Formats: sequence, C-alpha cells, structure tokens
Amino acid sequence: MSFSAAFVVAAVAAAAACGGEAGPGARSGGPRGKVTVFAAASLQDAFREIAASFEQRYAGVEIEFNFGGSPTLRTQLEQGARADVFASANAEQMELARAGGVVEAESRTFARNALVIITPASDPGRVTAPADLRRPGLKLVLAQPDVPAGSYARRSLAAMAADAAFGPRFEEAVLANLVSLESNVKQIVAKVELGEADAGIVYATDVTASVAPHVRRVEIPERFNVVAEYPIALVKGRRNDAGARAFIAFVLSADGQAVLARHGFLAAG
Repeated sequence: MSFSAAFVVAAVAAAAACGGEAGPGARSGGPRGKVTVFAAASLQDAFREIAASFEQRYAGVEIEFNFGGSPTLRTQLEQGARADVFASANAEQMELARAGGVVEAESRTFARNALVIITPASDPGRVTAPADLRRPGLKLVLAQPDVPAGSYARRSLAAMAADAAFGPRFEEAVLANLVSLESNVKQIVAKVELGEADAGIVYATDVTASVAPHVRRVEIPERFNVVAEYPIALVKGRRNDAGARAFIAFVLSADGQAVLARHGFLAAG
C-alpha cells in the first residue's frame, strides 16, 4: 500500500526540518531525542548503518532498535510496547499490525529480499541443489511458519513440489527433515554456522561478510524463489513523531536505499 500524499509531504517536511548535510556541521534544528524502531531481524546490519548515517546527519537524534521476528515484534506492539516505527519483513504482519490498531493506515515498501539455501562450509549434508533438501536424514532448519522467512520458504518449497522435476511428495519429504523451527533468520544462520543443521533457508542478505566464510550458499532458481517485500510504517501513539517521520524519509531516500543495496537488498519497485 502506498503512502498517502499527505504522509509523503509530512515525511519530506520532517527530513527538511532536520536540515544540513552529513558530518559535524549538521544542524541541530528539527527532531530530537530517541526514535525507537522495531525492525525485522534480517534488517539488522543495514539498519544499523542507516542509523549511523542518520544520527550523523541529524544532530540530537538517537535511534534505538528492537530487532526480532516480525510476528514477535507485532505482538509486542499489540501488548503495549512503545515504539515509533515498525519495519516488517512481509506485508501480512504489517496488515495484522494495522488491523490490531498499532500502526498508521499507510505503509510503504522500502526493500525486497530473495531466499537462499545455506549449509555449513563443510557441507555435511551434500546439498548442491534445492532437490537435495529431500534426502532422508538431512537436518533442516527453517523459521516458524508465522515468521515471514518461514512462510516464504514454505511457499518456495510448494512451488518446487508443483514441478514434476522434483518428484512426488517433494515438499512432504523436505519438511520431514525439519529438526528445528526458529523465531527469526539470525537463529537459523547461527545453527547452520555451528553445524547443528545441514541446511537452512534464509534471506540472501543474511549471508553477510562475517557469515560467508562459515557457510556455503546454494541458489534457489528464480522461478521457485519467493521475493520478500519489506513495508515500514509509523506506530500509533509514538512519542517522537518528527523523528519517526524523518527516519522513514531517510530509509526511502537515495542515501538509505544505497545502504540497503550495499547489504544485498533488492530495490522496492
């Protein structure tokens, strides 16, 4: 869903009010204080870099993050946790947050992400293609079904199962290999890195520079891949309206989009 014209104007105005260029000369006018952002775990590295640039550019503003699985974050908001901005890893959790009355009506897709299979660097399960995920005895880790990464992974497996090349009961055979369900993708990465699983399905952006030496990456063909869409919205009852609007505007700006691209995210549109 697109922002309304009024939201866009307000967000741009908030960013302009902050004024100034990056660096020590940044103006102190505009929003100040803490901006609390609840964001999907897969955004952790990119959003921390965005926050560093944001805080450098806009004097007097501090970004505080709560990273986790999107449904966990939504539930926390519904139970009264205070935040200014919510960034989800899928539209479904944002819609549920809207239905629960915790975010404003308008949201904006700011990034996309593809799925990838990862294995330990030693590849004990001998996974060289998605079809190998059905091998009996393979230890597979996925995110929980209500977590965006878990939902996307299951949709991808269902797409493979619909293709005769994968053979009968492919999806059933793969899911029979599940040894753990995690609440966010970072936990999947950790288990694969530690050798507690032979394979996992995560986002392409989860194979960061620090993770890459410890895992192997197995691509999922485009026709079977499911591209995640990330929406962002203002939280109702936010304490720092100007700061929240300025942060969202920065994420949507060329500078924010460049950071997301460096971390492997796909353009929103």
